[in-house]
Amino acid sequence: MTTAVSAYAAPSATEPLAPTTINRRDVGPNDVAIDIHFAGICHSDIHTVRGEWGDVEYPMVPGHEIAGIVSEVGKDVTRYKVGDRVGVGCFVDSCRECEYCLAGEEQYCDNPGMVGTYNGVGRDGQPTQGGYSGAIVVDENYVLSIPDAISLEAAAPLLCAGITTYSPLRHWGAGEGTKVAVIGLGGLGHLAVKLAVALGAEVTVLSQTLKKMEDGLRLGATEYYATGDSDTFKKLSGKFDLILNTVSANLDMADYLGLLTLDGTLVELGMPEFPMAVPASALIFGRRRIAGSLIGGIAETQEMLDFCAEHDVTPEIEVIEPTYINEAYERTVASDVRYRFVIDTESLR
Repeated sequence: MTTAVSAYAAPSATEPLAPTTINRRDVGPNDVAIDIHFAGICHSDIHTVRGEWGDVEYPMVPGHEIAGIVSEVGKDVTRYKVGDRVGVGCFVDSCRECEYCLAGEEQYCDNPGMVGTYNGVGRDGQPTQGGYSGAIVVDENYVLSIPDAISLEAAAPLLCAGITTYSPLRHWGAGEGTKVAVIGLGGLGHLAVKLAVALGAEVTVLSQTLKKMEDGLRLGATEYYATGDSDTFKKLSGKFDLILNTVSANLDMADYLGLLTLDGTLVELGMPEFPMAVPASALIFGRRRIAGSLIGGIAETQEMLDFCAEHDVTPEIEVIEPTYINEAYERTVASDVRYRFVIDTESLR
């Protein structure tokens, strides 16, 4: 048995998202049914919808930044009850048996991999459909608790943008006495600044221009530099312990690696269209590293939500109706949002 749910889906890689009806599975013993109240729009949604990141099974409902209220729980569920405020992030299952899953790093599951909240295949063999919808059913092990101090609309982007930036900050030790640079002040970048500041780091924003400088300083950065000015790389040479690159553009890696101090690390969070050219000398002279990071596991995502509640870290959002999704996509691609669109899904419930 299944339950029909209203949603917005991509019919193909080239057509606008449109209203549709999808089926959600009945609640199993370990499942949590969630009435979705808000769903964030992530740039990953757009890349996937447009077929830019590989094969897609259409029609597809995107959305992996989901916040809502528990409406039903299975008979064996112990973590949640009806009425709880909960969230769902980028994946809804994993093998649960490999060394990474057992270590709480389910995002790196290799047997065969995590099951995406959308454009994945569930244990029932059916394609997963995401959060641009009225409701969803998820195994309790992949559901997050949203603290009361965070509104549901603000919580939604934390389930991807928040954990994508929090995880590398924690992994590479951002905190008191460290100097962190954030490349780009967008959906990811603005949260990276807020989180790094809350962790106690000294934060600098590196952006193409000074257009968003006032915002960057308001969010907690102590310095803001334009990378379009070649003097920036001379002034900041060897300064940073950690650099988070939140943009997907191909950058001159020699220039940016030159900003790292001894043993510094540059972490890639975006995925550039073309392979990166990395001169060996930029790594060797300074024992520098270039690394990558992909969201976080369930336990770390919960840690991030609790940290944000404790330190009053929330995204800057623009709440929209589902009918505005296609316009929001165009504005996101044009960097015309400060800093995250969030869909109010009331009309889909």
